[in-house]
Amino acid sequence: MKAVIYARYSSDNQREESIEGQIRECKEFAEHKGMTILNSYIDRALSAKTDNRPEFQRMIRDSAKGLFDIVIVWKLDRFARNRYDSAHYKAILKKNNVRVISAKESIAEDSTGILLESLLEGYAEFYSAELSEKVSRGMKENALKCKWNGGGIPVGFVIDSEQHYQIDPLTAPLVQKAFQKYADGGTIKGLADWLNGQGIQSYRNRRMRIDTVKRMLHNRRYIGEYRYKDVIVPGGIPAIIEEPLFQKVQERMEKNKKAPARFKAEDKYLLTTKLFCGKCGAYMVGESGTSRTMKVHHYYKCVTAKNKKTCKKKTVQKDWIETLVLEKTMEMLSHDSSIERIVKIMIEYETKENTNLPLLKKQLSKAEKAIDNMLNAIQEGIFNPSTKQRLDKLEQTKEDLEVRIIQEEMQKPVLTPDKIRFWLYKFRQLDIGNPEHQQILIDTFINAIYLYDDKIVFTYNGREDTETITLSDIESSDLETLGAPETDPGLFQLEKARICFLLDENRSTLASR
Repeated sequence: MKAVIYARYSSDNQREESIEGQIRECKEFAEHKGMTILNSYIDRALSAKTDNRPEFQRMIRDSAKGLFDIVIVWKLDRFARNRYDSAHYKAILKKNNVRVISAKESIAEDSTGILLESLLEGYAEFYSAELSEKVSRGMKENALKCKWNGGGIPVGFVIDSEQHYQIDPLTAPLVQKAFQKYADGGTIKGLADWLNGQGIQSYRNRRMRIDTVKRMLHNRRYIGEYRYKDVIVPGGIPAIIEEPLFQKVQERMEKNKKAPARFKAEDKYLLTTKLFCGKCGAYMVGESGTSRTMKVHHYYKCVTAKNKKTCKKKTVQKDWIETLVLEKTMEMLSHDSSIERIVKIMIEYETKENTNLPLLKKQLSKAEKAIDNMLNAIQEGIFNPSTKQRLDKLEQTKEDLEVRIIQEEMQKPVLTPDKIRFWLYKFRQLDIGNPEHQQILIDTFINAIYLYDDKIVFTYNGREDTETITLSDIESSDLETLGAPETDPGLFQLEKARICFLLDENRSTLASR
């Protein structure tokens, strides 16, 4: 029987050793029962109350491939603590001819065993719900007493032996000074740098960042207000900051929030690392500038022209070039011939990439052929102890190879042209007005774009050829006024399209189709 192991631990209170112990005992159980372990699916720090567990879901999908017959769990509560989820997924596994077996709970497969399994699952669900209620009730009682309920401890406080907040005499004065600095006109970044210079760290023992300082300045615990979920107790903990100073800080933060940001982050430049200068071959990077009318303009500029001033390539408007690239990419995907070229390259890459699987299949074919020859010899009357020994050895070799092939396929599922084609057709449905869809489209298909003065050369992932667009093909272009290219167009040898990352990044999605 071929089996896999499913193991998990649910909280930070359990450690990696918990998983190792489950795996070890499941393997001992499998060895005792004469089962062959093909793979292990492990979810770390994920509760069984939910079925949103990546490895659990991968195991359920893999069961449909007929690769294994048994799922071994340490105990049934590792599989699920919700009887409905348990019944639902066991029904799926049963449909795929896969059973779930507990290594530590001996359950018969008759009607009594079914009842016992149901009772165990019900108890696991009851225990989980009861534990959750007890924890929630205990934390609510703590909150009513203004006790610390876990989580980060704000800078300036310590927790005493009775779980109450107390002022830290070492760091509280620095918190007071930070509030005063901001109220007096300091900046968030300036405060972060100052606090880091004082050796102050966040509750996660990391450097103080801008977002960390913002949360600190907003934290009402500093004026003595205790908060936990719906429990709010003014004066429930010692105050570090006086309320007038706290309010002054809040008013200034709100005012700065509404004011135009002097150093507001620029728009995302979709073609970063994809757009190259046609004159010198350097990257073209995002830039912005403000006109006399205070309008902000975004564009791409050659790095050489920007830093060394030795390249004469002019800038190009960001919106114009990005829109052109997106439209040309969608146009390329609209042709079935383009899709088929990508499918062909991906399949070729898949075949070349997995060197173990073809070799194992070749060895399996040889073993099967040898077994057939031995059986033919036996039918012809050639049989002796050596023949039987040789046949047994070949049968064992065949079984070992079959197991290794299954393991290889489970580690990296083999993709088919239909699966790849199905996935690629999905890109035709992307909305190029959606920023997330824009980035996905460019990251997946654009290999490089070379921008000349009179033309643009596209090279796509999944295509070995290039596509050139001249200014005469583009109407109302902001490139129309530029001169002829100063560089021989044949100077640059555009690299062969790469599709490897495309395949690896989406393998799990494709394999589940």
